Amino acid sequence: MFLEPQETMPQTSVVFSSILGPSCSGQVQPGMGERGGGAGSSGDLIFQDGRLISGSLEALMEHLVPTVDYYPDRTYIFTFLLSSRVFVPPHDLLARVGQICLEQRQQLEAGSDKARLKSFSAKIVQLLKEWTEAFPYDFQDEKAMAELKAITHRVTQCDEENGTVKKAIAQMTQSLLLSLAARSQLQELREKLRSPAMDKGPILKAKPPAAQKDILGVCCDPLVLAQQLTHIELERVSSIHPEDLMQIVSHVDSRDKHRCRGDLIKTYSLEAYDNWFNCLSMLVATEVCRVVKKKHRTRMLEFFIDVARECFNIGNFNSMMAIISGMNLSPVARLKKTWSKVKTAKFDVLEHHMDPSSNFCNYRTALQGATQRSQMANSSREKIVIPVFNLFVKDIYFLHKIHTNHLPNGHINFKKFWDISRQIHEFMTWTQVECPFEKDKKIQSYLLTAPIYSEEALFIASFESEGPENHMEKDSWKTLRTTLLNRA
Repeated sequence: MFLEPQETMPQTSVVFSSILGPSCSGQVQPGMGERGGGAGSSGDLIFQDGRLISGSLEALMEHLVPTVDYYPDRTYIFTFLLSSRVFVPPHDLLARVGQICLEQRQQLEAGSDKARLKSFSAKIVQLLKEWTEAFPYDFQDEKAMAELKAITHRVTQCDEENGTVKKAIAQMTQSLLLSLAARSQLQELREKLRSPAMDKGPILKAKPPAAQKDILGVCCDPLVLAQQLTHIELERVSSIHPEDLMQIVSHVDSRDKHRCRGDLIKTYSLEAYDNWFNCLSMLVATEVCRVVKKKHRTRMLEFFIDVARECFNIGNFNSMMAIISGMNLSPVARLKKTWSKVKTAKFDVLEHHMDPSSNFCNYRTALQGATQRSQMANSSREKIVIPVFNLFVKDIYFLHKIHTNHLPNGHINFKKFWDISRQIHEFMTWTQVECPFEKDKKIQSYLLTAPIYSEEALFIASFESEGPENHMEKDSWKTLRTTLLNRA
């Protein structure tokens, strides 16, 4: 399901609340000043209608660093810090920022103007604060942490007796260390919480005894189950951070060789969330196929249809799609006698919303409606938007593939990265919504730990419920039985 590319954390809301507003214009904010000295001999920055659209890597890096009279637009800070990792590792970018800071500091020291030097130092600390808040994981790398210490050491040399700059640096460093510690603990927890056990079923009787507990024995209210699924979604999606999503872009760029352990962890967070979708789909199929009586299977299908509808109403499109995908898996879809007893009108409506034609136009319309509701919401319940993650990944990947990273003149195509960062920021806004529903540990435990059938076991259970109807199914059933007997 995942494309080629193939945890709760201290919030970065302080940064996100002020970046990437309604339009990612990239324009210099009033009163922020202009970047002094131009972009240097490495190439000028190109603006169109006041919007930065391209520049050399060196010019873009210089545009990031404040001067006494200039502070970069915060939309630019976020977008450049996010996208620069495609071209240069964060620790190398930090080293270059340190060099530019040192050059400017030396110029200010030559002028013996302590007030201007202090103003410059405060702006550098503010830039580093925004960087460590938005992308704390950049500093897990020892090289990046060493560069950070070097820059802050230079900055504090100009601090006066009252130590205001030193205090700001100390607070920033403490917050950064807390963020890194929290992510490390969450990663350890994620390692322990692997996917549910895969139940291959008994040798020939793949279905468990009828008395075994199923989802209806744990929760028979579709709305409650949809709310618990939303809880799980929001908890898991909170593990994903902006730099993780940039892996979709940087992972497929074979020219960039700066892969490190941190990149593997970031990729893991994407794969872990994607695996949750697959596990939910397989759980739905397992719950249907394991049922012995047709009447009960019909009830199970209708229950999951209602759950998917409630997920849609909540704005939880990812769980909704996973449930629909589970019911469309071949072992479930082939149960024609069971489906004939199901009232499928509701299911038809759900499938209409997820119709893949015209690039999922119906889903995108529904997502837009949920987004508008979220923007105008007064309660957390109305703010929930959980997009179909696989489609979101494809959208980012598509933006990456249809636009080149570099223009013919060698400049970085920064307009492309404005567009990507806007989508990533919107996604991050959705992940910060606090789930308003009360957590039910019993239901969540079942959803996360109930054994799920392998594909082979699903087909066996399906064929035992409703025998093969054509030559292809008969051959498949014969092959499965032979395989199981040989295995025994």
